[in-house]
Amino acid sequence: MAKDIATRDADYSQWYNDLVIKGGLADYSSVRGCMVIKPYGFAIWEKMRDALDAMFKETGHVNAYFPLFIPKSFLSKEAAHVEGFAKECAVVTHYRLKNDPNGKGVIVDPEAKLEEELIVRPTSETIIWNSYKNWIQSYRDLPLLINQWANVVRWEMRTRLFLRTAEFLWQEGHTAHSTPQEAVEETERMLEVYAKFAEEWMALPVIKGKKTANERFAGAEDTYCIEAMMQDGQALQAGTSHFLGQNFAKAFDVQFLNKEGKQEFVWATSWGVSTRLIGALIMAHSDDDGLVLPPKLAPLQVVIVPIYKGAEDLQKLYDKVEPLLKELKAKGISVKFDDDETKRPGFKFAEYELRGVPVRLALGMRDLENGTVEVARRDTKEKSSQTFEGIGVYIENLLQDIQQNIFNKANDFRNSNIREVNSWEEFTNTIENGKGFLSAHWDGTPETEEKIKELTKATIRCIPLNNKQEEGICVYSGKPSKERVIFAKAY
Repeated sequence: MAKDIATRDADYSQWYNDLVIKGGLADYSSVRGCMVIKPYGFAIWEKMRDALDAMFKETGHVNAYFPLFIPKSFLSKEAAHVEGFAKECAVVTHYRLKNDPNGKGVIVDPEAKLEEELIVRPTSETIIWNSYKNWIQSYRDLPLLINQWANVVRWEMRTRLFLRTAEFLWQEGHTAHSTPQEAVEETERMLEVYAKFAEEWMALPVIKGKKTANERFAGAEDTYCIEAMMQDGQALQAGTSHFLGQNFAKAFDVQFLNKEGKQEFVWATSWGVSTRLIGALIMAHSDDDGLVLPPKLAPLQVVIVPIYKGAEDLQKLYDKVEPLLKELKAKGISVKFDDDETKRPGFKFAEYELRGVPVRLALGMRDLENGTVEVARRDTKEKSSQTFEGIGVYIENLLQDIQQNIFNKANDFRNSNIREVNSWEEFTNTIENGKGFLSAHWDGTPETEEKIKELTKATIRCIPLNNKQEEGICVYSGKPSKERVIFAKAY
């Protein structure tokens, strides 16, 4: 199966597409720019969703759902917001079809034009804040901590499965607060939630930081982000959390009576991650033989492949492993006994390797006599013979070790590919010939930021939080700088 996959060194982009398609994660849709998420890919998303949802609820958030359609006039109320999304909006203009009088299927009924066009949500700030206007009256109604799991549409012409599609799945949190301090604390809290999920569940090391003014979310006063490095050295934004100030509250007249009896506009945040995280998972960990999935997010964590000649042998092998199956399932470990007679063991080994199953057990009649089992781990491809007694505890510990090892490998790669550069020549040579993140001084102006992007295609991924303050010279303009920022090419 690996022979059908491009190698990372030969064609990284094709390698990624091959893993998505051949790994059974997603497929292309007949709708341009959209994708079909297949059961195996959706199972990964469900695990991500369930873990994040629990983390949101632990921090006091509750789920709700808001309409898919947004009146066009809502987007007009916040100028920066509408400007940021105007080119990506899908617009509904009519509400009815009718049979073509020429007998050629159906056509849009010209008499069914909407009085006001509806926008298919690119994000939900406007429709949600229109509702908050009715829900918030006094300080007793705050904070309002709401999240929704939904789909959104951002019209993309150049797409890539999971990473950039016209429609994608995500969660978006939208909260309202009585003070700016509380709203900023919420913004930072949710960034920490995202970083914890990325590192502890996805085994993906991230840099936490702030976006520059040029890169902020449309309508935000500050955007916080987590940035991850893929194996080709490019950056991928893995999550964002926005301090919206009072911009949307003022646009939709959301005021509350404070403790002093005065009317005041509320303070807002929004934050979200999407199915793009599945793309990050693939590109950060997988190899030329297929997917490498952290056990916490693997739909199938353990597979047992029996090696036998007849039904009698198969039954003996199943009888041996049945208590193990029950033990692992009782521990919350997903496990499968693959007794599919239409596939040979070698084919099964390759298939589970391609799909990134963290642990594979192989058990034959000789193993049964010796009381042993062969254990193969996907992350290192190491095989070992283990005694069957106590194998359940061994597997439980092995899964934890695999999870940590995948993180350590990605962390070592990331750390070895962050380079400090101190001149324009060094910057351009490194960005052209190397891969990874560049830590460089920047003079803080959007003009310099745009010029660097124009000349090198590298963007400022973030200004790291708790950044060390140091005097320096901007690598491009030569003007004074007080801190380094992270530059990289990005998805």
